[in-house]
Amino acid sequence: MTTTLRPEGPETPTIAGGRTRRWRILANGRPVGALRTTSARCGNQLWGEIAELEVFEGRGRGRGTFGALAAEEVLRSWGCTRVDVNVPEWAPIARGLAVTLGYTERMRKLGKSLATAPALPVGVTVRPIGAAEFPAWLDGAAEGYVSSLMDSGLTEEQARAKSRLDHQNVLPQGADSPGTALRRLYGADGPPEPLGSLWVELNLRELPDGTPLAWVMVVEVSPAHRGRGHGRTLMLLAERECLAAGVRELGLNVFSGNEVAVRLYDSLGYRVVNRCYGKPL
Repeated sequence: MTTTLRPEGPETPTIAGGRTRRWRILANGRPVGALRTTSARCGNQLWGEIAELEVFEGRGRGRGTFGALAAEEVLRSWGCTRVDVNVPEWAPIARGLAVTLGYTERMRKLGKSLATAPALPVGVTVRPIGAAEFPAWLDGAAEGYVSSLMDSGLTEEQARAKSRLDHQNVLPQGADSPGTALRRLYGADGPPEPLGSLWVELNLRELPDGTPLAWVMVVEVSPAHRGRGHGRTLMLLAERECLAAGVRELGLNVFSGNEVAVRLYDSLGYRVVNRCYGKPL
Protein backbone atom coordinates (compact mmCIF):
# COMPACT_ATOMS: atom_id res chain seq x y z
CA MET A 1 0.00 0.00 0.00
CA THR A 2 1.42 3.38 -1.04
CA THR A 3 1.02 6.34 1.35
CA THR A 4 1.59 9.85 0.02
CA LEU A 5 1.10 13.49 0.99
CA ARG A 6 -0.82 15.74 -1.39
CA PRO A 7 -1.75 19.44 -1.10
CA GLU A 8 -5.37 20.00 -0.12
CA GLY A 9 -5.34 23.70 -0.91
CA PRO A 10 -3.04 26.52 -1.99
CA GLU A 11 -0.05 27.65 -0.01
CA THR A 12 -0.78 30.97 1.71
CA PRO A 13 1.42 33.56 3.48
CA THR A 14 1.09 34.19 7.22
CA ILE A 15 1.15 37.40 9.22
CA ALA A 16 4.32 36.16 10.95
CA GLY A 17 6.26 36.25 7.68
CA GLY A 18 6.02 32.55 6.87
CA ARG A 19 3.63 30.32 4.98
CA THR A 20 1.08 27.62 5.65
CA ARG A 21 -0.51 24.76 3.74
CA ARG A 22 -3.04 22.03 4.43
CA TRP A 23 -2.23 18.50 3.18
CA ARG A 24 -4.09 15.24 2.68
CA ILE A 25 -2.59 11.91 3.68
CA LEU A 26 -3.47 9.43 0.92
CA ALA A 27 -3.31 5.62 0.90
CA ASN A 28 -3.39 4.29 -2.67
CA GLY A 29 -4.87 7.60 -3.71
CA ARG A 30 -7.67 7.53 -1.10
CA PRO A 31 -7.79 10.23 1.63
CA VAL A 32 -7.11 8.68 5.05
CA GLY A 33 -5.92 11.71 7.02
CA ALA A 34 -4.77 15.31 6.93
CA LEU A 35 -2.35 17.79 8.49
CA ARG A 36 -1.09 21.36 8.20
CA THR A 37 2.45 22.68 7.92
CA THR A 38 3.27 26.26 8.91
CA SER A 39 6.50 28.23 8.98
CA ALA A 40 7.12 31.40 10.97
CA ARG A 41 10.03 33.80 10.87
CA CYS A 42 11.92 34.12 14.13
CA GLY A 43 14.78 36.57 13.76
CA ASN A 44 16.82 35.37 10.78
CA GLN A 45 15.48 31.82 11.09
CA LEU A 46 12.33 29.99 10.06
CA TRP A 47 10.59 27.70 12.54
CA GLY A 48 8.08 25.08 11.52
CA GLU A 49 4.93 23.70 13.09
CA ILE A 50 2.92 20.58 12.31
CA ALA A 51 -0.73 20.98 13.27
CA GLU A 52 -4.18 19.52 12.64
CA LEU A 53 -2.71 16.03 12.20
CA GLU A 54 -5.50 13.47 12.06
CA VAL A 55 -5.95 9.95 10.70
CA PHE A 56 -9.60 9.16 10.12
CA GLU A 57 -9.22 5.79 8.41
CA GLY A 58 -6.92 2.87 9.17
CA ARG A 59 -5.44 4.04 12.45
CA GLY A 60 -2.59 1.96 13.82
CA ARG A 61 -1.08 1.38 10.38
CA GLY A 62 1.67 3.98 10.58
CA ARG A 63 -0.19 6.63 8.60
CA GLY A 64 0.26 9.25 11.29
CA THR A 65 3.98 8.49 11.42
CA PHE A 66 4.25 8.82 7.65
CA GLY A 67 2.33 12.10 7.71
CA ALA A 68 4.54 13.61 10.41
CA LEU A 69 7.78 12.58 8.69
CA ALA A 70 6.55 13.85 5.32
CA ALA A 71 5.55 17.14 6.95
CA GLU A 72 9.06 17.47 8.39
CA GLU A 73 10.47 17.12 4.86
CA VAL A 74 8.13 19.88 3.66
CA LEU A 75 9.33 22.17 6.44
CA ARG A 76 12.98 21.39 5.66
CA SER A 77 12.34 22.32 2.03
CA TRP A 78 10.88 25.63 3.27
CA GLY A 79 14.13 26.33 5.13
CA CYS A 80 12.92 25.66 8.69
CA THR A 81 15.60 24.87 11.27
CA ARG A 82 13.30 23.35 13.91
CA VAL A 83 9.76 22.04 14.26
CA ASP A 84 7.20 22.12 17.07
CA VAL A 85 3.98 20.20 17.57
CA ASN A 86 1.25 21.02 20.10
CA VAL A 87 -0.58 17.96 21.35
CA PRO A 88 -3.83 18.15 23.34
CA GLU A 89 -3.68 16.54 26.77
CA TRP A 90 -6.57 14.24 25.84
CA ALA A 91 -4.51 12.66 22.99
CA PRO A 92 -2.05 10.20 24.60
CA ILE A 93 -1.49 8.30 21.34
CA ALA A 94 -0.34 11.50 19.64
CA ARG A 95 1.98 12.28 22.55
CA GLY A 96 3.48 8.81 22.21
CA LEU A 97 3.99 9.34 18.48
CA ALA A 98 5.84 12.61 19.11
CA VAL A 99 8.22 10.92 21.54
CA THR A 100 8.79 8.00 19.15
CA LEU A 101 9.74 10.46 16.38
CA GLY A 102 12.37 12.10 18.58
CA TYR A 103 10.46 15.12 19.83
CA THR A 104 11.17 16.39 23.34
CA GLU A 105 8.51 17.95 25.54
CA ARG A 106 9.45 21.61 25.97
CA MET A 107 6.43 23.29 27.43
CA ARG A 108 2.96 22.77 28.87
CA LYS A 109 -0.03 25.04 28.45
CA LEU A 110 -2.18 25.23 31.56
CA GLY A 111 -5.61 26.70 32.20
CA LYS A 112 -7.99 27.54 35.02
CA SER A 113 -11.55 28.86 35.24
CA LEU A 114 -11.79 31.64 37.81
CA ALA A 115 -14.73 32.24 40.14
CA THR A 116 -13.90 34.36 43.19
CA ALA A 117 -11.04 36.83 43.61
CA PRO A 118 -8.61 35.37 46.16
CA ALA A 119 -7.29 37.44 49.04
CA LEU A 120 -3.63 38.42 49.06
CA PRO A 121 -1.50 37.67 52.13
CA VAL A 122 -1.17 40.35 54.77
CA GLY A 123 2.04 42.35 54.56
CA VAL A 124 2.38 42.87 50.81
CA THR A 125 1.61 45.84 48.56
CA VAL A 126 1.12 46.01 44.79
CA ARG A 127 2.20 48.81 42.47
CA PRO A 128 2.05 49.25 38.67
CA ILE A 129 5.23 49.14 36.61
CA GLY A 130 5.37 52.64 35.14
CA ALA A 131 7.04 54.03 32.04
CA ALA A 132 10.21 55.00 33.92
CA GLU A 133 10.68 51.50 35.35
CA PHE A 134 9.60 49.63 32.23
CA PRO A 135 12.89 49.44 30.24
CA ALA A 136 14.90 47.96 33.14
CA TRP A 137 12.08 45.57 34.02
CA LEU A 138 11.76 44.43 30.40
CA ASP A 139 15.50 43.76 30.12
CA GLY A 140 15.33 41.50 33.17
CA ALA A 141 12.17 39.74 31.98
CA ALA A 142 13.67 39.14 28.54
CA GLU A 143 16.85 37.61 29.97
CA GLY A 144 14.81 35.28 32.15
CA TYR A 145 12.76 34.23 29.14
CA VAL A 146 15.90 33.56 27.08
CA SER A 147 17.30 31.37 29.85
CA SER A 148 14.07 29.36 30.08
CA LEU A 149 13.90 28.92 26.31
CA MET A 150 17.47 27.62 26.25
CA ASP A 151 16.68 25.21 29.09
CA SER A 152 13.78 23.90 26.98
CA GLY A 153 16.09 22.98 24.10
CA LEU A 154 16.58 26.10 21.95
CA THR A 155 19.98 27.44 21.02
CA GLU A 156 20.96 30.85 22.39
CA GLU A 157 20.46 32.42 18.95
CA GLN A 158 16.99 30.89 18.61
CA ALA A 159 16.04 31.89 22.16
CA ARG A 160 17.11 35.52 21.76
CA ALA A 161 15.34 35.83 18.41
CA LYS A 162 12.10 34.44 19.84
CA SER A 163 12.36 36.64 22.94
CA ARG A 164 12.75 39.82 20.88
CA LEU A 165 9.87 38.93 18.58
CA ASP A 166 7.48 37.93 21.36
CA HIS A 167 8.07 41.06 23.42
CA GLN A 168 7.75 43.37 20.40
CA ASN A 169 4.47 41.76 19.36
CA VAL A 170 2.78 41.80 22.76
CA LEU A 171 4.07 45.07 24.24
CA PRO A 172 4.00 47.48 21.28
CA GLN A 173 3.42 50.53 23.51
CA GLY A 174 5.60 49.51 26.43
CA ALA A 175 4.10 50.04 29.88
CA ASP A 176 1.07 51.70 28.27
CA SER A 177 0.19 48.76 26.01
CA PRO A 178 -3.61 48.30 26.14
CA GLY A 179 -5.06 45.27 27.89
CA THR A 180 -1.87 44.70 29.84
CA ALA A 181 -1.39 44.43 33.62
CA LEU A 182 2.22 45.05 34.71
CA ARG A 183 2.63 44.85 38.47
CA ARG A 184 5.35 44.65 41.10
CA LEU A 185 4.97 43.11 44.52
CA TYR A 186 6.54 44.82 47.54
CA GLY A 187 6.63 44.34 51.27
CA ALA A 188 4.19 46.18 53.52
CA ASP A 189 6.30 49.34 53.51
CA GLY A 190 6.59 49.44 49.70
CA PRO A 191 9.89 50.17 47.81
CA PRO A 192 12.86 50.13 47.53
CA GLU A 193 13.28 46.45 46.56
CA PRO A 194 10.50 44.52 44.79
CA LEU A 195 9.69 40.99 45.89
CA GLY A 196 8.70 40.04 42.37
CA SER A 197 6.86 41.10 39.22
CA LEU A 198 3.86 40.06 37.15
CA TRP A 199 2.80 40.55 33.53
CA VAL A 200 -0.70 39.50 32.47
CA GLU A 201 -2.32 39.98 29.07
CA LEU A 202 -5.96 40.46 30.00
CA ASN A 203 -7.46 39.42 26.67
CA LEU A 204 -4.81 37.56 24.72
CA ARG A 205 -7.42 35.92 22.51
CA GLU A 206 -10.86 34.35 22.59
CA LEU A 207 -11.68 30.70 23.14
CA PRO A 208 -13.72 28.89 20.42
CA ASP A 209 -16.97 29.79 22.20
CA GLY A 210 -16.06 33.49 22.27
CA THR A 211 -15.00 33.56 25.93
CA PRO A 212 -12.06 35.92 26.54
CA LEU A 213 -8.82 34.29 27.67
CA ALA A 214 -6.15 36.05 29.74
CA TRP A 215 -2.57 34.86 29.85
CA VAL A 216 0.22 35.06 32.43
CA MET A 217 3.26 36.15 30.42
CA VAL A 218 5.72 36.62 33.28
CA VAL A 219 5.64 35.70 36.96
CA GLU A 220 9.06 36.29 38.48
CA VAL A 221 10.23 36.33 42.09
CA SER A 222 13.37 38.33 42.81
CA PRO A 223 16.28 35.94 43.54
CA ALA A 224 16.81 37.19 47.11
CA HIS A 225 13.16 36.50 48.01
CA ARG A 226 12.58 33.06 46.51
CA GLY A 227 11.27 30.17 48.57
CA ARG A 228 8.96 32.38 50.68
CA GLY A 229 5.65 31.90 48.87
CA HIS A 230 5.80 35.06 46.75
CA GLY A 231 5.28 33.10 43.53
CA ARG A 232 1.92 31.92 44.88
CA THR A 233 1.05 35.50 45.86
CA LEU A 234 1.84 36.74 42.35
CA MET A 235 -0.42 34.07 40.84
CA LEU A 236 -3.23 35.07 43.20
CA LEU A 237 -2.66 38.64 42.07
CA ALA A 238 -2.95 37.50 38.43
CA GLU A 239 -6.35 35.97 39.18
CA ARG A 240 -7.49 39.18 40.88
CA GLU A 241 -6.40 41.28 37.88
CA CYS A 242 -8.31 39.02 35.49
CA LEU A 243 -11.52 39.07 37.48
CA ALA A 244 -11.31 42.84 37.91
CA ALA A 245 -11.18 43.07 34.10
CA GLY A 246 -14.17 40.75 33.75
CA VAL A 247 -12.13 37.78 32.46
CA ARG A 248 -12.74 34.36 33.99
CA GLU A 249 -10.40 32.12 31.97
CA LEU A 250 -6.67 32.31 32.70
CA GLY A 251 -3.88 30.39 31.02
CA LEU A 252 -0.10 30.20 31.08
CA ASN A 253 2.91 28.36 29.72
CA VAL A 254 5.29 26.50 31.97
CA PHE A 255 8.55 24.97 30.77
CA SER A 256 8.46 21.24 31.42
CA GLY A 257 11.76 21.21 33.29
CA ASN A 258 10.64 23.83 35.82
CA GLU A 259 9.42 21.36 38.44
CA VAL A 260 8.96 23.98 41.17
CA ALA A 261 6.59 26.01 38.98
CA VAL A 262 4.77 22.88 37.80
CA ARG A 263 4.03 21.92 41.42
CA LEU A 264 2.91 25.46 42.27
CA TYR A 265 0.43 25.67 39.40
CA ASP A 266 -0.92 22.21 40.14
CA SER A 267 -1.53 23.20 43.78
CA LEU A 268 -3.44 26.29 42.59
CA GLY A 269 -5.81 24.22 40.44
CA TYR A 270 -4.31 24.75 36.98
CA ARG A 271 -4.67 21.79 34.63
CA VAL A 272 -2.69 20.80 31.53
CA VAL A 273 -4.46 21.73 28.28
CA ASN A 274 -1.78 20.67 25.83
CA ARG A 275 1.93 19.97 25.56
CA CYS A 276 4.47 21.42 23.14
CA TYR A 277 7.11 19.07 21.71
CA GLY A 278 9.99 20.16 19.51
CA LYS A 279 13.15 19.07 17.76
CA PRO A 280 15.76 20.53 15.39
CA LEU A 281 15.49 19.80 11.68
